[in-house]
Amino acid sequence: MKIAKAFQWTVGILLTIGGLLVLLPFVWMILSSFKLEAEVKQIPPTLWPQQFTLENFRNLFDNMAFGVYLKNTLIIVFFSFIGLFLNAMAGYGFAKFHFKGRGVLFYLVLATMMIPGQVTMIPVYLILNQLHLTNSMTGIVLPGLVGAFAIFLFRQFMTTIPDELLEATRLDGAGEFRTFLQIVLPISTPILAVQAILTFIGGWNSFLWPLIVANDEKLYTLSVGLSLLKGQNESQFALQMAGSAFMVVPIIIIFQKYIIDNYTISGIK
Repeated sequence: MKIAKAFQWTVGILLTIGGLLVLLPFVWMILSSFKLEAEVKQIPPTLWPQQFTLENFRNLFDNMAFGVYLKNTLIIVFFSFIGLFLNAMAGYGFAKFHFKGRGVLFYLVLATMMIPGQVTMIPVYLILNQLHLTNSMTGIVLPGLVGAFAIFLFRQFMTTIPDELLEATRLDGAGEFRTFLQIVLPISTPILAVQAILTFIGGWNSFLWPLIVANDEKLYTLSVGLSLLKGQNESQFALQMAGSAFMVVPIIIIFQKYIIDNYTISGIK
């Protein structure tokens, strides 16, 4: 008994130390974003700022066009949520509607998951170029509206919804779209929450595709702007810390709790 307790205490202490070591660089990044440049470069380094300042964040928005990058990122996130709704509709169709070729079409959708995204970037870019949609927000948003993985998750979850419930709703006079909105979506709240989190993170961190499609800096996202910031201001570490903190902190604050809770609830059925 004493050996078991000693082992638990040892494991707990080791995990705590490991967690602190992992957390330390993140905490240092956040605190360094409020330091003056001279203090960030100071040796030995300081953890807590000697003088708090918001100058680095003001510089991001006044001189580095981070306001434009933020607007573009939020536009991408907004249309990604519209795509989430389309994915849910497609998953519902595959789960509850019987039509000719349903199985073949669903397997074709799944087959696209085996193709790396980097392979399809050139064909998609050429198609958008023919449609004159390159260097536009439409060209950035359109290819990412729907995805096979999200359709698959929605389909797998919605197959568990009883058909009798849907039939009773239809007998009460509800149309298919109303049934989907008022019955299917509320029941699918767990998987919707998980997909909403993944959709937000994907849109917030969008980097490669906007960098490929957009030639105009006015169409860049926060991730692209942060990469540009690091390239143009290699020696300004406080400014880089502020940009990195601005990218990471919103996700941690808003979604950290919901990521754990909703993954536990949904079980990724």
